[in-house]
Amino acid sequence: MSKVIDALNCKCPNCKKGKIFINGGNLLLLKIPKMNDRCPECDYKFERETGFFVGAMFVSYALAVAQMITSLVVFWYFIDLSPLSVFAIICVMSFLLSTINYKLSRSIWIYLFY
Repeated sequence: MSKVIDALNCKCPNCKKGKIFINGGNLLLLKIPKMNDRCPECDYKFERETGFFVGAMFVSYALAVAQMITSLVVFWYFIDLSPLSVFAIICVMSFLLSTINYKLSRSIWIYLFY
């Protein structure tokens, strides 16, 4: 369970102290989060090989689909909004959660191959 919490907090899989990302990015300025090449605490290299994080796209896709389906169920079935309103909410939520998905998908991908 602690590995899941460390992955969600974007901590180094080796020492659990260093941060994977230098900053969190800024959604309003369309800046993606900047990632450390190595852990500042234990010098663990996050990118194992060139193109290592291509697989993180699939994790990001799965996170986005889960968020969209959850939003669809909540806003359409439980709150009973119109389909157009639900579509607009899902679009806005996917945009707002994009930087979080980016960070989480890379962190999860690192933990899968640690």
